[in-house]
Amino acid sequence: MGFAGYSGSGKTTLLEKVIPFLTAAGLRIAVIKHAHHDFDIDKPGKDTYRHRQAGASEVLIVSAQRWALMHELKDEPEPSLEDLCAKFSPYDLILAEGYKRADIPKMEVRRVETGSEKLYPTDPGIVAVITDSKDACPLPVLNINAPNEVAAFILSYFSIGKS
Repeated sequence: MGFAGYSGSGKTTLLEKVIPFLTAAGLRIAVIKHAHHDFDIDKPGKDTYRHRQAGASEVLIVSAQRWALMHELKDEPEPSLEDLCAKFSPYDLILAEGYKRADIPKMEVRRVETGSEKLYPTDPGIVAVITDSKDACPLPVLNINAPNEVAAFILSYFSIGKS
């Protein structure tokens, strides 16, 4: 399920509040976040950063608590959402933040104060709108301040938890 919306709409904050409801329902959740800017999770001077700077295409860092794989794209194209999802371990549900143009079911996240244009009129992949607006909408409208409602919609959409 995708969470699409313009910057400042509250996608990250909403996901942060929805995920606990989904995990409480017994689901294993993975999240993939699309960034429209250059980013680095590494720090200059650290061993892994130095390995990448020396030319390593991939660097895997491991501890007793977690592991992370960094892959330098260099001249490769950005991988598709499908290719990236295939890299995950088995999960019950993958939530994608961003990916406005991906051909997946998405929920539009929109706050009135941002004044951004609506995505749902031109995107048939939008299955619901999560907002603080009272405007009429032909799709299901969920309260952006009610993450339990958003989680319930997701569970219902994918028929999860129904016998």
